[in-house]
Amino acid sequence: MAVVDRLIGFASPTAALRRSIQLKDKGQLTKAFRLLAVAAKAGIADAEHRIARCYFEGSGVPPSRAEGARWLERAARHGCTDAQVLLSALCIRGAVNLNSSSATSANQANRLFESDAPTRPDFESATKWAREAAAAGSAEGQALLGYILTSGPEHMRDLDEAHHWYERAAAAGCPQGHLGYALSLARLDRDERRRRQIFDQLHRAADANLPTAIYLLAVMTEQGVGVKRDPSSAIELYRRAAEMGQHSAQARLGIALLEGWNTEKDLINGESWLRRAALAGDADAAKLLGDRCVRSSPLPPNYMEAASWYTRAAEAGHQGATRALASLYLTGAGVPQDKGEAARLLRAAADAGDQASQVDLANLVLQGAGDPQDPTRIAGWFEQAAACGDLIAAFNLGVCLVRGMGVERDEEQAAAWLRRAAEGLPEAQYMYGRLLVEGRGVPCDLKAARAWFTRAAESGMADAQVAVAEMMLNGRGGPSSTAEALELFEKAAAKGHPGAMFALGALHAGGHGMPTDRHLAQQWFRAAAELGHGYAQMMLGRYLSNGAAGDQDDEEARLWFERAVAQGIAEAEPHLAALRASARVYSPVREQARRA
Repeated sequence: MAVVDRLIGFASPTAALRRSIQLKDKGQLTKAFRLLAVAAKAGIADAEHRIARCYFEGSGVPPSRAEGARWLERAARHGCTDAQVLLSALCIRGAVNLNSSSATSANQANRLFESDAPTRPDFESATKWAREAAAAGSAEGQALLGYILTSGPEHMRDLDEAHHWYERAAAAGCPQGHLGYALSLARLDRDERRRRQIFDQLHRAADANLPTAIYLLAVMTEQGVGVKRDPSSAIELYRRAAEMGQHSAQARLGIALLEGWNTEKDLINGESWLRRAALAGDADAAKLLGDRCVRSSPLPPNYMEAASWYTRAAEAGHQGATRALASLYLTGAGVPQDKGEAARLLRAAADAGDQASQVDLANLVLQGAGDPQDPTRIAGWFEQAAACGDLIAAFNLGVCLVRGMGVERDEEQAAAWLRRAAEGLPEAQYMYGRLLVEGRGVPCDLKAARAWFTRAAESGMADAQVAVAEMMLNGRGGPSSTAEALELFEKAAAKGHPGAMFALGALHAGGHGMPTDRHLAQQWFRAAAELGHGYAQMMLGRYLSNGAAGDQDDEEARLWFERAVAQGIAEAEPHLAALRASARVYSPVREQARRA
């Protein structure tokens, strides 16, 4: 039989091709390859394509990407559309790089395939071969060309032309064409008819077991877009795509199992799917795993593992994970404490446009950390976003201008940006009110300041509640009202505001028409003093030294006076001196009394 095969090869390359196919079907791969080589060397495109695949697959011959690419290009040049499609796909993956501008002869082509190592994607060559296959009527080539025009380098993209090729591929029944056409339809205006059309195209692609199509079909089924909402069916579609390795589906299935969303809660399998998605490169899944490690109730937080997942997600470009990792470096939780690394991470997320990271970096810079160029960078971010109408950025830019951080100090400009931000942010309302009270950047206007403080106070902001209460107490910017002021001070004090606690102590000590209650006054002075309020420390010292509330304790009074003096409260110095002098004069008498 071997003799017959050799005779066939000599007699007719076409017959050799037919015989090689028969031998391959029987599993005689080496013999099949020999006859296939005869047909390929004769220039038969189908044989060239087949021998290329033999080299790629190691079928009847040792595998060689270089030889496979060489034969595949020959087949493509001889008009084999299957070879053109495969060659285009390999160029996109970077498995081969034809560098078509220089591959004009056989010798040049040979040099292009000297190494089997992967190369960079070659979209120029990919586009060339996909166009030839598409023009020849290959549905796969049309879908591939649509993909290049949609997702290739920016200068190659043409969404309208991509839509045309996807539509043709879908009409020919190509699964990739159905998927691409659905995605292309999704970018157009989506009325109910269009949504149903998208769902139909995804359904066709899903029937061909394309994992991405199954996942997107699950999303539409979950949300009831283009089809009646059916969470249970969506879960099964997520499971089907997850089992095929679609990592977005793995992540969604993991979350559903962890939360018991339209399925029985299963913490073990839920986390397992989430881990599989994260390890496959899903940054959102890795971020969620990091969050779970931080909030691992009832178990203690595992910050070290959280840092590992956050790092994985951050390296994939997840801004939220980058910010979370920075917070771990700031506190030294699970990683060595390193403000420099925290600043670097926040800078990376901030440069990518994450506003929360921009704010965090700004706060870190105010504490003296970060790069010398950070203040300028931060101000630039805020200015760009503020110019586009972002109120948070407008507020932060105002803060930068007030403090001269990264920009020249300009209170007039600061007031303008803070006024704009005050339309929606309590923090800006409060800060703009402060500028109006002090006449910084704007004319002093107590009535307007009180109005802005009131707006911020109504949102629950403690500083604003205290500011309004002080103005009400003293009748500034409007009528006075001790009762309303007292209520606002109490609200702020309940939030832990030491200034409000001190004010309550002063009110209960007498004045402003309030009945005197020294016991309650001392309680509020103590609460504020323990939070570091200097004047409250001085007042508590006075109450304790003279027994105003019935409790005299010179030793504790001395400690509070010393703390007040350490904070620069000059009024506490005479009290401290008097207490020390009194202790020297009466110490022998006290010692005798103690011994008795």
